[in-house]
Amino acid sequence: MRFVGACCLITALFLSRSSFADWINLSGAETAENIAEITILDDRVEIALEIYLDDVDAFERGGAPQDFALQVMADGVAVEPKVTLRERRTRIDRISPYAGMINPQTRQRIPGPPEDKRVHYVQLEYAFAGRPDQLTFIPPLDADGNAAVTIGFLAYHKAAPIVDFRYLSQAETVVLDWDDPWFSSFENINLTRHHRWPLMSFLYVEPRQVRHEVLMRVRDLIKWAEIPRDGQALLSAEEKVRLKGVALSFFDDRNPLMIDGVLSKRSTSRAEFLRISPTGLQVIEGTDPVDVSAAIMGVIQSHWIESLPQNVSVRWELFDEQNETIPTTVSDPAGPFPGFITRDDPVIEWQNFLKTYNEPEISPVIVDDGRSIRLPVLAVFLLGLSIAAAALARRQTYLSKRGWTAVSAACAVAALAAIRVAIVDIPNPFAGLPDENAAAKVVAGVLNNVNAAFIEANPEALDRVLLGVVTDDEFASVEAELKRAFAIPVTGGGVATVNGIENLQISNITSLDGVDGFRVLASWTAKATGRHWGHVDLRNIRFRALMEFGLVDGAWRLAGLTVVDAQPVN
Repeated sequence: MRFVGACCLITALFLSRSSFADWINLSGAETAENIAEITILDDRVEIALEIYLDDVDAFERGGAPQDFALQVMADGVAVEPKVTLRERRTRIDRISPYAGMINPQTRQRIPGPPEDKRVHYVQLEYAFAGRPDQLTFIPPLDADGNAAVTIGFLAYHKAAPIVDFRYLSQAETVVLDWDDPWFSSFENINLTRHHRWPLMSFLYVEPRQVRHEVLMRVRDLIKWAEIPRDGQALLSAEEKVRLKGVALSFFDDRNPLMIDGVLSKRSTSRAEFLRISPTGLQVIEGTDPVDVSAAIMGVIQSHWIESLPQNVSVRWELFDEQNETIPTTVSDPAGPFPGFITRDDPVIEWQNFLKTYNEPEISPVIVDDGRSIRLPVLAVFLLGLSIAAAALARRQTYLSKRGWTAVSAACAVAALAAIRVAIVDIPNPFAGLPDENAAAKVVAGVLNNVNAAFIEANPEALDRVLLGVVTDDEFASVEAELKRAFAIPVTGGGVATVNGIENLQISNITSLDGVDGFRVLASWTAKATGRHWGHVDLRNIRFRALMEFGLVDGAWRLAGLTVVDAQPVN
């Protein structure tokens, strides 16, 4: 139960943040007083140090570079440092979003950055001969062999990250793999990185699509596809375009996906170059360089569906000597479910065990704003008969007074019973504009319908659903504005799902010329979620828009839209 509680708290911390990061470091090392960024190259180690002003003496124990108290040992032999730059700077802003909270793993408070932003910045080079098997980094130590100052550090072997932000609290040794820096690692098992697996699989089962996503190393794709290269570390622009096409073709006929027992052909596919950053995976933009030793390729295959199936399975076919066990994550509306596949058990499977799930759909937006009068015609008719019978009971007719009284009473009871049936809306000729409360209900209802429509992955299905949200005469212009502004992009492509509307505010309610409707200036915050490559992309977007609404068959639809502003909210 303690483990479950910690996981729940970590999840709660993560989901409470609106960010573009897909991984959160809970160690707090990125806000330590002193920061060291270590890069291991072919013939040297480069270290960039941000030294807290109160700790300068702990590092610089003497006037000469060899007296610098951050030591590097190559296969047990000390490497003399060379100071290449020394200056005063302002600390790089690495604020932890959870500073001050309790880390559920360590039960310690996550520290925040120092208030004093000034640092003593030093660049160091440690040149070595040959290719050592291991390097040891030794911080300034106290009498007990522990770090005399607090140092948060990152380490890279060439472009490949070895460790996320962690504390350099004692001498630490990294074992180097010169042939493949991806597999260089610290002997201390607590010093590692996220996304350390070279090959990963993610299966998403969502309301209108099933997605299978794969993360792989670029150098592995080059090997599998037998692509000849000249050994250059960076990919050329032509190679980047070519490799994206190779990746899509390579996975098009591998790892078959079945939906309810039927082989499914992907509807769309996409490939992206990615890099591992201190905050998770980042898409490498088109003009940015791609280092073969560290870059990752992400492939997304989407399968459009009309409703959630009962079973989805992927038979994984890609195993090699480095990928005998492959981590997987299966996600549905209930949450993610991590696991592993192997050669002996190569099937990734999802079974529909959802009990309370309802398919998203649009609903007519009907708001009682006094614009029409709901008349129960049957009840009115029976009430009229009751009144007529009561009048006849007061006269001498061929029926007795008692008989007419009974008929009147029966009609009155029937009118009361029929008050909720046979209701006809009659336009109220005296109705004015809806008040602020009614207008807010209209805006919220239509926005919820818009968000439900954008769950559609198939563009044709999206157009069809939007026909029930937008008035016919303004469909083309409103649809274009909706897609431009409301389709919130997320990391890796695709569109985020809006899970809720908050802080809705309206003003300036005015009538429309010649149309039964109104115009309003509205602002609201959309809470959007996107999921790709095992991470959750959370975004809060504050919209401000001029909106027009018209009545169609008694229900409100969007008749006009101009988005004035759309800004991310922290």
